[in-house]
Amino acid sequence: MSGATSTRDINRVTKAIITISWKLILLALVILLVYESVSRGYQFGYGLFHNTAVDEAPGVDLRVTIGEDESLVNLAVAMEQSGLAKDRFSFIIQCIFYEYGYKFMGYGNPIKAGTYLLNTSMSAKEIITTLRDGKVEVPEESGEEE
Repeated sequence: MSGATSTRDINRVTKAIITISWKLILLALVILLVYESVSRGYQFGYGLFHNTAVDEAPGVDLRVTIGEDESLVNLAVAMEQSGLAKDRFSFIIQCIFYEYGYKFMGYGNPIKAGTYLLNTSMSAKEIITTLRDGKVEVPEESGEEE
């Protein structure tokens, strides 16, 4: 009987160790998930509310052409791909804050078509206000060579 008792004790201890191990693994995964969520949430919020540019001055000048029926989502994707915005979702929310690119119950301004000269050292607010106000800053090209 002592052999059966010791086998039962070993099985009970082994089961307890495995249960504790699974709980520790689950706890570690939860901590990792919370850490990632908090750090990504902070980065998103910082990018949303802190008025920073993608690059430091002098940056890179980019010509941006906006069509007549451009949607805000397409504009945000283009801004992210061209390097003028760090995150398309932050850019969309900032456009709503600065009343640009949407029409909802009489609020906001539609996207203004045109060709704009923007710089990667411009903050999101500067880019949005330039687009919102329709300041087409690309000089007309003259056919003369100098």
